[in-house]
Amino acid sequence: MTDAVGSIDMPDAEDESPESSKKTRKGGKRGKKGPLGRLALFYRQIVAELRKVVWPTRSQLTTYTSVVIVFVVVMIGLVTVLDTGFARVIKYVFG
Repeated sequence: MTDAVGSIDMPDAEDESPESSKKTRKGGKRGKKGPLGRLALFYRQIVAELRKVVWPTRSQLTTYTSVVIVFVVVMIGLVTVLDTGFARVIKYVFG
């Protein structure tokens, strides 16, 4: 069986090269820095990722918050009704 890239039994041509399979990554950015350098890199990456986030507008935030609060209140009511009903059934059955 073959697909657009290669066959199932044989790896792709770029995977066959012996130097790519024997190469191991040594060091790199993380290998050359100490613990404080790695920690600083970690925090820089966090800040970079947070800059990519699309933050909601105040209107969207208000809408989302309202939906969550209404949903939680409805679920509290449902659980309260079920709990009260089960309590009455148990009280009726076991006296």
